[in-house]
Amino acid sequence: MKGPFFIGVAGNIGVGKTTFTQMISEHFDWDPHYEVVVDNPYLEDFYSDMMRWSFHLQIFFLSKRFQVQKTITRLQRTTIQDRTIYEDANIFAKSIFELGNMTERDWDNYRELFGEMTSYLKSPDLIIYLQAGTDSLISRIKKRGRDYEQSMDLEYLHLLNMRYDQWIGELQKSGDIPVLLIPTDGHDFVEEQDFRKDIFRRVEQRLTDLYG
Repeated sequence: MKGPFFIGVAGNIGVGKTTFTQMISEHFDWDPHYEVVVDNPYLEDFYSDMMRWSFHLQIFFLSKRFQVQKTITRLQRTTIQDRTIYEDANIFAKSIFELGNMTERDWDNYRELFGEMTSYLKSPDLIIYLQAGTDSLISRIKKRGRDYEQSMDLEYLHLLNMRYDQWIGELQKSGDIPVLLIPTDGHDFVEEQDFRKDIFRRVEQRLTDLYG
């Protein structure tokens, strides 16, 4: 493979993005960048009162991912990012607004800021979309046991899944950002070595097909 590349790992809550990012970065010796979860000062508050904290949470994520993506564009090695800045607006903030947990004023403000910030950024060379059904996500979320996720609104999680499939479909149709879709229902990155190796092979082949 040529390079360096900027690769984004996309997928809903609980699908296994962080685990996958770690494994593929070690396999190919790529630089990983992980989503800020543990140090997020708004996450627990958001799950207990979405309306009150939604705008604060989304601005925090937008700021952190903008900082990371600016850093990525300056690197000379292939870099893989656990969740992209584009998911913030097209999936999470949009779903929160549609569920009535963000005011129209805040949503308009957020979209304007997002558009301005992303105009300065380089798009990923490839997005790897880890896809799973809502039932699979619920099972994985329960298994990893983060307290603040256990009371998550299932309607919210299902809407996120619908928005992910819609967004990825739009990217595939437009060709604006190349996509590799990986269905993960019934599979485990950690336990299934053959499944993991097949994904790595598919990623390498996709990058080769795209960039030589």
